[in-house]
Amino acid sequence: MSTDVVTQLTMEFPELAHLSRQDLEDLLSDTNYFQAVFHSLPAVKAMYAAQAELGNANESIANNNLASQERLYRLRSETQDAFNEAKLLEARWKELEKEQRDVYQRYTPQFLLMRLRHSVTAQDDASETLANAFIQHQSLGTSESPSGTSTPSGKEIDDFIKEYKEARKVYHKRVIWSDRWTKGQVEWRDD
Repeated sequence: MSTDVVTQLTMEFPELAHLSRQDLEDLLSDTNYFQAVFHSLPAVKAMYAAQAELGNANESIANNNLASQERLYRLRSETQDAFNEAKLLEARWKELEKEQRDVYQRYTPQFLLMRLRHSVTAQDDASETLANAFIQHQSLGTSESPSGTSTPSGKEIDDFIKEYKEARKVYHKRVIWSDRWTKGQVEWRDD
């Protein structure tokens, strides 16, 4: 072993400065002697002490984690249940939004105008059906005049006129509203 190596070794490890050259050579050739000297060095002892302290800290952390494990599993389960419930509620929300859109669709101005126009046609058809039924009933007649034609009673005529007049009144009101709407004279408020 050269003098430079010994000098460098004693500079890096001043604890070995008291050893003779022969002790240093024995240290390099004997593994057991090397281990004994190595483990007696203060830096190595400090390193082992720090390692043991870290090991104890890790063991303490692991014990704390194990103590918290059951609570964490319970929280995980509760969180999963809450997540599943949130997903179900989200799906229900989408269903309700669709139902709401469907309900609101029936009250949009375009839909209501279409319904009004259909009701105008239906009311016209209903009043015409009423008139045709009256005429057909009269042609079949229950009382015949000497000339062979039937004459309706006064009450039947009054009832028909009242019913027909009411049906046509509804029809004309709907036509007026439809015309106003078409001309832009109907305003819809969203309140």
